[in-house]
Amino acid sequence: MRGSRPAAGFTLVEVLIALAITAFIAAIAYRSLSTALQAVESTRAIAQRSYEVNRAWMIISRDLRQFVPRPVRDEFGQVEPAVVGGTAARFPLGFTRTGWHNPNDRERSNLQRVNYRVEDGALWRDAYPVLDRAPDTVPQQARLLEGVEVLEVVFLGTLSDAQRTGQGIELDTRNWQGNWVSDTSAPDSELPPPAALEFRLQLEDLGEMRRVYALPPL
Repeated sequence: MRGSRPAAGFTLVEVLIALAITAFIAAIAYRSLSTALQAVESTRAIAQRSYEVNRAWMIISRDLRQFVPRPVRDEFGQVEPAVVGGTAARFPLGFTRTGWHNPNDRERSNLQRVNYRVEDGALWRDAYPVLDRAPDTVPQQARLLEGVEVLEVVFLGTLSDAQRTGQGIELDTRNWQGNWVSDTSAPDSELPPPAALEFRLQLEDLGEMRRVYALPPL
């Protein structure tokens, strides 16, 4: 009778080596997958943030492109110039714009008064349903952008501080003013709109961003 041969198989050492190799490959694969997922999430967050910032600038630009020189009365009965803003004003920037769409065909003006301000780390846009407000007039408040530390607006005089060229207006940026408010010593004098303004935002993650806007000529 022939001697029986031992059954073929793996030794304990070979099994342990195979398990170690498998674990090593799995660890590398997990690390690579984790890195890829983090990169995807980071890219998604950056894209979302870029969209939010660009959307805020688009709204600001749209409002300022449709500026009209129409003063209003505030809820206290005081006249607000067509443009007002700066550190000495109630809001960093307030102005009147046209192009307020009326899809429901309501009996109202196509002009709208808007204010921009920063509160609770966010940029807000306030829009009023009427131009000349009553004490109980409530604005529609829209949170445009999160992560905003500072909003600063500076102003460039009147058109005498700007030079018209064939391509538009060439701005003389040496005479920016930190405030555009009425002269309290001459309450009946009308404050003309500035030639241009610079809108500055300090963001928590992106730092300072600036845009210069030449207001439509009167």
